[in-house]
Amino acid sequence: MKKSMLAGIVAVLLTSAPGFAADLGGKVLKIGSDTTSPPMEMVDTATGAIIGFDVDVVNAVCAKINCKAEFVTTGWDGIFAALLQGDFDLVASGVSITDERKKTMDFSDPYLVNSQAILVRVADQGITLEKFKSDGLKLAAQTGTTDADLAQSIVGRDNSALYDTFNSAVQALRAGDVNGVVINGANGAAYEKEFAGELVVGVKDLTTDPLGLVFRKGDPMVGAFNEGLAAIKADGTLDTLIGKYWGIK
Repeated sequence: MKKSMLAGIVAVLLTSAPGFAADLGGKVLKIGSDTTSPPMEMVDTATGAIIGFDVDVVNAVCAKINCKAEFVTTGWDGIFAALLQGDFDLVASGVSITDERKKTMDFSDPYLVNSQAILVRVADQGITLEKFKSDGLKLAAQTGTTDADLAQSIVGRDNSALYDTFNSAVQALRAGDVNGVVINGANGAAYEKEFAGELVVGVKDLTTDPLGLVFRKGDPMVGAFNEGLAAIKADGTLDTLIGKYWGIK
């Protein structure tokens, strides 16, 4: 699979440790995830099952290091607090690795680099980043995310509208309350499909975020998951999953 960008996606080179020794002994792990972010994680409306890229990645890693994943839907606004208080073992939810988050949590090695973008109404698809900056336009984002940080850096705090859920931000855009929504490039195609003819990714390839799995500080499972991530990179599984969700061949 080629490593070129598609919808803001690029695989990350993971370094394999010599040999393969990690074995979690069949442990069942609870995985916290905000399952409202297709195609990273979402709920299958037909079956109620939690599905998506992150789900497949964690399951593939567990197949390498002998564990079983049970995903738990958790709202983004409380997901890290729930992890720290022990409600689940790790978070897999398209989480950007930031210096601020690393102060209180541990991350796996990155498994994807995702570039941010701006979702706009189809009528405004010619809008530029410069116009957002100069014309006092409003940007929405989900609170507590790097998307929110980026929105404020582009249009300032006064012209940023932050919402508890990403879906609320999208609905504000549809209603005309804001001019755009800062979105992970990985999610762009899914929302263009869901709101075909209404919404489109208008500004692409902004800042890039490495994504990682999140653990409590000092959790020894970080090393095992890094080993598993390196293994699924080395054997082509990670590339296959990227192809499955974003069509990169």
